[in-house]
Amino acid sequence: MNQETVEQVRDQTAWPSCSTKMERHFQVEFALTPSQIEESFRLRYRVFVEELGAKIDCTTPLGLESDHFDQYCHHVMVRDLNTGHVVACTRILTDTQARVAGGFYSAKEFDVSPIIATDGRVMEIGRTCVDPGYRTGATIGTLWSGLAQFMEINRFAYLMGCASIPMSDGGVQARLIMAHLRAKYLTPESLRINSRRTLPSEPLPTYGQNPEIKIPPLLKAYLRLGAKIGGEPYWDEEFNTADVFVWLERANLQQRYLRHFVQRKSEETAGSRHCRFAAWFIAA
Repeated sequence: MNQETVEQVRDQTAWPSCSTKMERHFQVEFALTPSQIEESFRLRYRVFVEELGAKIDCTTPLGLESDHFDQYCHHVMVRDLNTGHVVACTRILTDTQARVAGGFYSAKEFDVSPIIATDGRVMEIGRTCVDPGYRTGATIGTLWSGLAQFMEINRFAYLMGCASIPMSDGGVQARLIMAHLRAKYLTPESLRINSRRTLPSEPLPTYGQNPEIKIPPLLKAYLRLGAKIGGEPYWDEEFNTADVFVWLERANLQQRYLRHFVQRKSEETAGSRHCRFAAWFIAA
């Protein structure tokens, strides 16, 4: 594990369920052992490789999705305590660890120099994925509870990362979504960044006056939390996605997190879903 101080934080929060078939008990935690980290790699493989068709390094063991940056990251997971399975995960690359790793992952896809020049600590999240059977607000909210605590404890001013839009439809939804995002979600000009590989230039197909826009749940969560997008997406041919750069200030996260992931429980359907908050928080 990285050379940073470990602190254990425990809390208890109740979440409503979007399923009446059974109660689900979630726990958000940091992976501290190789076997725990491997659990997140296996979930990433199922989502990115098996579901989305990503092309990965052939030297990686079968059934795992990993890259150079993982050894420098903190790995955050959501576990279903009924089954013991990891159902959501993400990774955190702090500014200090990014210097050891040779830079942020996002720098491979975007020119992030305007972002790096800002005052205040920056953390990057990436490889975020959720099991197909758990793609609900409760699961994402549980994951974000861990991220919010990590930001607060370590006083990070900013969070950045990439939210992916599948390109399996040839980029139709990516273009529709970007047309929507440009209208109201762009960062200030001083924080605008350039993509190192933009989407292929093709005209939008005609769907009538009100085409349906299907924003992926994780990107939607970013936007609800107050995130802005840094500009045009990066075309990730290996993962067959359009990666949108997102930028979020901690002050906005604190305020909107409470409203969207805690106070709005009534939006879920009947039942009860419990989140046990027993994460190891690493002081970065």
